[in-house]
Formats: sequence, C-alpha cells, structure tokens
Amino acid sequence: MLDSLKHLSHKSLKIVRHLEFVAISPSGKANRKQVEKLKHVGGNVFQLFSETLPEESCALSFHKSKELASLSIVPVLFDAKLNYLLGTTGTYSGEVDSLGLPHGHGEWQGFTDAAYYQGSWKHGKRDGFGFSVADKSQLRIGEWVLDKYKGERLVYSSDRIYGIDISKYQHVIKGKKYNIDWKRLRISHLGNISRKTINGDVNYPISFIYIKSTEGASLLNPFYRKDYVAARAHGYKVGSYHFFSTLTPATLQARQFLKNSYVKSGDLPPVLDVEPTKAQIKKMGGVGVLLTRMRIWLRMVEKETGKRPIIYVSQTFVNRYLSKATDIKQKYQVWIARYGEYKPDIKLVFWQLCPDGRVTGIRGHVDINVFNGYHDSFKQFISNLK
Repeated sequence: MLDSLKHLSHKSLKIVRHLEFVAISPSGKANRKQVEKLKHVGGNVFQLFSETLPEESCALSFHKSKELASLSIVPVLFDAKLNYLLGTTGTYSGEVDSLGLPHGHGEWQGFTDAAYYQGSWKHGKRDGFGFSVADKSQLRIGEWVLDKYKGERLVYSSDRIYGIDISKYQHVIKGKKYNIDWKRLRISHLGNISRKTINGDVNYPISFIYIKSTEGASLLNPFYRKDYVAARAHGYKVGSYHFFSTLTPATLQARQFLKNSYVKSGDLPPVLDVEPTKAQIKKMGGVGVLLTRMRIWLRMVEKETGKRPIIYVSQTFVNRYLSKATDIKQKYQVWIARYGEYKPDIKLVFWQLCPDGRVTGIRGHVDINVFNGYHDSFKQFISNLK
C-alpha cells in the first residue's frame, strides 16, 4: 500500500489513528468475533461497518464505541458478566456495565507502578468496599466513593477497646462544679456529630483514660492530680497530655509538663496535643517553626521520662503538615481526631471518634476514643509500656 502512495506529495499524507475493538458473542451459540474499526479524524470518531459481520456478533453502537475509544481499551467479553480489559495503565478482570466499563466486583493490576485493587466498581470507578496496594504506599482496606479512598468504616461493638480523655471541662459546666463518679464509668453514647455503624447497645467499659495536665508554659488543669490518682486507684490505664501553644518556646512548655505531670511506670505514653489554626501557624513563623518546636518538646519529654510521646493531631494536620516531617511521622505514634464514619488513613494508635459522647458518671459531653486493635493487641501494647 505504501508503494502506491509514492507518487503523492508528503504534504498530502496524513496519519490517522486507527483503533480496533473486539467483542466475543455471549449468546452461547458460537464464539464468533466481530471487529469494529474506529477512526479519529479531526477530533471526530467514525465507525466503519462491514457487510460480512457474523450473525451472532455483539454489535457495538456508535455511542458505546465512542465511550470505549476515549478510554483506549479493548474489551473481550467472555460471558454475560465477566470482561477482561486491556488499557494503557493496566488490566481489569471482573464484571462490567453495558459500556464494558468495570461495574460490580473486579480486580485491577497496573502495568508500571505495581498498583493493585480488588473490590467494588461503579461505571469505571472504584466505588464501595475494596482493598488496594501500590508501590511505596500502605495497604488500604475500606470504602471508595467515586474513585476516592474514604477509609475503613468501623462497626462499633463491645469487642473494641474504648477510652476517654478529660480535662476541667468535665468538672466545670456553665459555672457549676461536678465530681466524677469513678465507680459508675461506662460509655453510654457515641455522640451525634457523625454517622456511625453500631452493633448492639452502647454500654462499653472504659479501658484507658488520658487527662489534661498542662497548657503552654503556665496553665495547669486544677483537677489533674485528683483525677489522676482516682483513675489509677480504680484500675484504669492512665496517661497525661499537654496542650501545645504557639505563643511560648517549646523548652518552657516541656519543662512545664515535666514539672507538673505524673509519668509513672506502667502509665500510657505522654501526649503532645497540637491543634493550631492556620493563622496561629503563620504568626509563629510558619510550618517549619511549628515542626521544629514540636521536635524539641518530644525529645525533651522522651529523654526525661524514658517514654516516647504520642502526638495528638487532626486528620487535616496530617494531610497538610506531617508530609513535611517524615521523621516525626515515622518515629512517633499518632492519635488522630477525626469525627467521621471512616477510620483515619494513617498508621495510628488511638482514634478520637467523637467529642460529644456520653459517659455514665460524668456530667456533660466527653471525648470518646478507640484503640486501633482488639484485646490481644491492647494487651501487647500495655505489656510494652515501661
């Protein structure tokens, strides 16, 4: 064919993209193939028909062909449900919709990045429950919505390990002071701020308690010592936390915490609670300054107590700032505050699931937390405490 074009000027020649799509009939009568050719000319898709198409073929309409052409895939229909798609980025095997797009259950294997996903699909996008793993990223198990990973949707039941964190606000409500009835403590409600999947009645025992001790370089929780002694006396695993301030040097804040907090053998690791706003970060000199001050506090407290602290941050903080501090992210365990139905997408030890929970024996709202694991994992975590 090229020889017959030699007499033409090169200016008259034009390369036209040529695509072929192959479909195998699902009728059961015969596995005859039909080839439908599409041409892209001037941004338009043209479909070529043949008078010799097999009778039992699955004809592709112009609309479907155009959809498939835009994806640059080749569908091969093995039966009424299962398809194998070969694309520019990977292969798919599983159920498809009328356009040949992944729909239902199926698996995807990437060509170059070792990406893998198996689970639910909806019209070409990951949607529903599934799991994935990719090169240089952690295993993800949970739910996707329109190709975006949301996380693991937890089912709350008595099998999980729950805890609370308290401060003066569990004692002082609208100017009135209240005591905690330590003998009656049970979680009775998981709050209304987010949707949750709950199995059975909410009447959970409390396995651990964190108590606010200090804030900044001068503020103290006036109920800290009394609550710490009482919680320990009633057999709870106890830890102390410091609320970080952007206004004072980290060294002074660390000394304030060390001077006024109990960190005894068998206690939970101390916690640095970091909740700055964008304006506060900007005022203190930027993210770099914030992360440097966090490192100072963490190192000083670990050196003096012998326990490696945990950092308490929001999911937003993780997404925006921890990527700039891989040393902190890798070295320190994380306690995430995320008030949603999905578990945070990060390696963590505790998850604060709501700020408006209810606990029998405590007035007002209480922060409810869940340990990332079950009883065996919690026992192992406790046994490793110094």
